[in-house]
Amino acid sequence: MRSVGFAISGQHYLFDVQSFAHTILAQGGDGFHYALLDRTTQGVIDDVSEGTSELGVVVVTSAKEPVLASAFEEAGLEFKELATSAPRVALPSSHPLVNAKELELEQLADHPYVYFAQEPDAPLAFYEEALSDVERAKSIACTDRATLTELIMAINGYTVTSGILVGITDGSALTTIPLKTDVVLRLGYLARKGEALSPMAERFAAHLQRCLDYYANR
Repeated sequence: MRSVGFAISGQHYLFDVQSFAHTILAQGGDGFHYALLDRTTQGVIDDVSEGTSELGVVVVTSAKEPVLASAFEEAGLEFKELATSAPRVALPSSHPLVNAKELELEQLADHPYVYFAQEPDAPLAFYEEALSDVERAKSIACTDRATLTELIMAINGYTVTSGILVGITDGSALTTIPLKTDVVLRLGYLARKGEALSPMAERFAAHLQRCLDYYANR
């Protein structure tokens, strides 16, 4: 396998892509071998713990924080929070509830819920979506960001995410609507305890902070 000089792993969100691109463009060079890896929550933890990636971009929901904190500690990792956000429902423009000012999950009970699959034995706390422990009559798991978006559009489905996490680039295919809940999303990254970050990782983390600050306050 080709050696990779700098790698970031992350859950299936878009907000790390801009920061990764900024980091490698700023580094320049006539040649390079980098990696940006979409992983399950366990995959992110494993990648950073084993050194496959230097940082792991994750979202920790307030309700799942104790379980995740324990998993991070066991893997020798620490979580650096960069921003907070409130969960939102992501819908296609064709969805009958797309013009709502605020939504409750009960209003979505008849609509398909689309989410990112985790390992078969993963605890509920490892699921990326806020309120993933709520029972749904109709649910579909997928493993790819583009597939999730296309599927939601095709079946008038929905997922639970954040305005920061969906449509960080202009022209998003999905609309996000505030979800009535007390749950808070904590956005940040994982790093190995006691290890200094490389210059590229520091640059990535600094840009990610600026990026999240901007989108969290729009």
